[in-house]
Amino acid sequence: MGWLRRLFSRRRLYNELSETIREHLEEKVADLMDQGMTREQAERVARRDFGNVTRIEERSREVWQWPALEGIVADVRFALRQLIKSPGFTITAVLTLALGIGATTAIFTLVEQVMLQSLSVTRLDQLWRVGFRPHCCEWAGYSQDHDDDAPGNWNLFPWEAYKLFRANTTGFQELAALQAGNQSLAVRRAGSAGLPETANGEYVSGNFFETLGVSAWRGRLLINADDREGVPPVAVMSFHAWQKKYGSDPLVVGSTYQINGRAFTIIGVAPAGFIGANVTSWGVPDIWLPLSTEPLLLGGTARIKNPRVDWLDLIGRVRAGTNPKTLEAQLQSELHGWLASHVADMSPQERAVWQKQTLRLSPGGAGFSSLRRYYSESLLLLMITACCVLLVACANIANLLLARGLRNRQQTAVRVALGASRGRLVRNALIESVTLSLIGGAASVAVAWAGARLILYLAFHTQEQRSWIPVQATPSASVLLFGLGVSLLTGVIFGVAPAWMSSHAEPVEAMRGANREVGGGRHWAQKALVIAQVAVSLVLLSAAAMLGGSLRNLEHQNFGFDPEGRYLVSINSPILSGHKQEQLVPFYREIQDRLSAIPGVRDVSATTYAPMTDGQWSKDIRIQGKPEPGPKDDMSADWTRIMPRFFDTIGARMLAGRTITEDDNGNTQQVAVINEAFAKKFFGSQSPIGRHFGPAPVKNAGAYEIVGVVRNTNYVNDPARAMYYIPEAQTVHFDQLDLYTDELWSQNLYNIVIWAPGHPANIFMQVKKAMAEVDPNLMIYDIQPYTRVIQGTFDQQNMIASLTWLFGAVGLVLAAIGLYGVTAYGVEQRRSEIGVRMALGADRGSVVAMVLRGAFWQVGIGLGIGIPAAIGAGYLIANQLFGVKPWNPFLLAGATMLLGFAALVAAVIPAQKAASTDPMQALRSE
Repeated sequence: MGWLRRLFSRRRLYNELSETIREHLEEKVADLMDQGMTREQAERVARRDFGNVTRIEERSREVWQWPALEGIVADVRFALRQLIKSPGFTITAVLTLALGIGATTAIFTLVEQVMLQSLSVTRLDQLWRVGFRPHCCEWAGYSQDHDDDAPGNWNLFPWEAYKLFRANTTGFQELAALQAGNQSLAVRRAGSAGLPETANGEYVSGNFFETLGVSAWRGRLLINADDREGVPPVAVMSFHAWQKKYGSDPLVVGSTYQINGRAFTIIGVAPAGFIGANVTSWGVPDIWLPLSTEPLLLGGTARIKNPRVDWLDLIGRVRAGTNPKTLEAQLQSELHGWLASHVADMSPQERAVWQKQTLRLSPGGAGFSSLRRYYSESLLLLMITACCVLLVACANIANLLLARGLRNRQQTAVRVALGASRGRLVRNALIESVTLSLIGGAASVAVAWAGARLILYLAFHTQEQRSWIPVQATPSASVLLFGLGVSLLTGVIFGVAPAWMSSHAEPVEAMRGANREVGGGRHWAQKALVIAQVAVSLVLLSAAAMLGGSLRNLEHQNFGFDPEGRYLVSINSPILSGHKQEQLVPFYREIQDRLSAIPGVRDVSATTYAPMTDGQWSKDIRIQGKPEPGPKDDMSADWTRIMPRFFDTIGARMLAGRTITEDDNGNTQQVAVINEAFAKKFFGSQSPIGRHFGPAPVKNAGAYEIVGVVRNTNYVNDPARAMYYIPEAQTVHFDQLDLYTDELWSQNLYNIVIWAPGHPANIFMQVKKAMAEVDPNLMIYDIQPYTRVIQGTFDQQNMIASLTWLFGAVGLVLAAIGLYGVTAYGVEQRRSEIGVRMALGADRGSVVAMVLRGAFWQVGIGLGIGIPAAIGAGYLIANQLFGVKPWNPFLLAGATMLLGFAALVAAVIPAQKAASTDPMQALRSE
């Protein structure tokens, strides 16, 4: 490392060398003077004998340094001095680069965390997922043919199949299971009188942490002995929950906590950075529970012993030397063997397809990230948009460097005349470009951080009210390296052409003072860059207009109900606060009565999940009197449970029959109200009133009598889905365990709808007070106006539209700046020509027209390229559009007019300056 020390201490070494040479010369002079010479004679003779001092110093320095590196350092210093001398140019360039690189880096910050993140565990290459892609949250039946992306491919598994795989698949060193969804928990320290904390729970097998190779931060983690029936219930807390909710209290470990009313001992805290194997849009686990404790918490609704309910993700660590394809074939054979043992329990449709069921092994290093699947297309679109902004910014930088190089042609030509090589000139210009890019890259870190925070807010601000999502705005080391790489590439790629062109200045031109142009000029590169900027900016603006129009259509579509004056209260299951299953109906009626008594409230009702809350429960149904459908017939219908007056409260119109009333209780015929889509799908033009249906199999076809038809209501942004509604007060005792479990589950009404058209004052406080009077331990997640619920449903679309508009605006401003710069530079170069024209009689109007004509010639070509490109971009993002055609002449015309207006403003300023040229002064300056 001696050369590195010499590099940074070279000035001291150089001074010492000069001092040594001076001392030698002084000694020689003194000797000669002692021989009788005068000092002048002695100095002359001493210098002649010693040789060229400067050359000796240069040779000595070459021994101490790397000449190339020394030259680069000198060039960087020179570049910095030049940039400091031109603050206007430097600030403009740095801000432009900061916007372009910062936007790209901000998107990459999220891409890295959402799309490229791996589990914080050991030996990722040994982990394999059993399944093709993540699913939430459970699947019922012995086939998984309803996945349009991969029909027949199993991704979720019942506990019974997991136990079979684990016992018989020797290729796995360990095979673990984890819940595909989450379990809402109410957590309170034993003996505490305070309200319980809400938490995300996840059931995992006892070998889950061992499979992933994770060690405890405190205490210990789950083991196989903890995942057995009858053992004392234990749980593991996440590091984030321990730190944020419990203040890193060491006494948490070993303490007893009431979890959903049951006593659990917290045996350990997971390590920092470990968030489990599944990242979802609703957060990550706060507490991990053994699979064997599911019946303890869920009672009759437990899924662990039900082979028809697929609710587990499987991930395993393979043994060294195991072939994944061989392992996959073995698992598929075991799956078929397990399915064969349940043929007697299958429906006719399942018997027809069970032998075609398959499964795949997938690399498990990234775990099960439904967040990745949900946001992948959005982040890809935003990454492309940010790259377009970066291209516009880079074109601006290239234009600035070209103009700067051309403005300094005379200086460059003089340097060539004095012996500077073309290569040295190109190197100087490139180093200046790269230095400028690196400064812009450093400034872009702040832009990237702010941009990432904005994106996180737009994407997750509604979820963050309930749970923590492990996506941060702070750039990681890899993101900073990405920004550095983009900065270097920007400096090199977009600095080469300006460097090459500015270096080709002839010395003869310097003697002539060749810094003027006539007519259009020869600087085609600058104009080509402006044309490219205009085309890319039009694509950005057009895409922003289409996505903005799509968002507006989504938010203002006909949802089948009236959200105005309605409020949605989201609560957790009353069972978590100690209520029994048989107490639920009177409990919800008490809530209904208390909330209805609030002044200004017109009606109240409740449902398992309300419209536009992203809930979806589906079943295959059978119609009484109709034969068993074929294996490919779509017999699915969504369903939910409601309380009386629900349709009046939500503002949904009945089309036929009656609604559900107080008389629909456990002592009367089980009834249902269906929507238009259900009636059309299963009854066609016939009247459905009085007909019967039920969930498959066909023996349940008489379960519900249809008493009414309601207008289609959007639940998952698709009003055409068949749907039925059943009363909260009625329960059908199906023979099938999974159907009966669903009956019990659905009696937990998580959404309460309040109709208060006058928007009463302090409605939120009054609702909280009334709910606390019913049960102070009931967990209320949030209370929102229904209009905000709808907006939250489209948070992802809002994020895309908002950022695309932002990127489009930045691109528009940069394109306008680029056009202004090129036009202003052209006016300056043609100053003498304009002076001659005005001296010969040209008026101000003709000069302005001439300048504008030149500017809009470039804009016109850019629009000619940009319009077809914008149409093509519309087709590429067609799957992101709602009610907007990819080829929309009105939106495209609006984007074109906006761009044209910006171009006019950018071109008028230099045109006005050209028109105010004094002919005599312009000619005199020549």
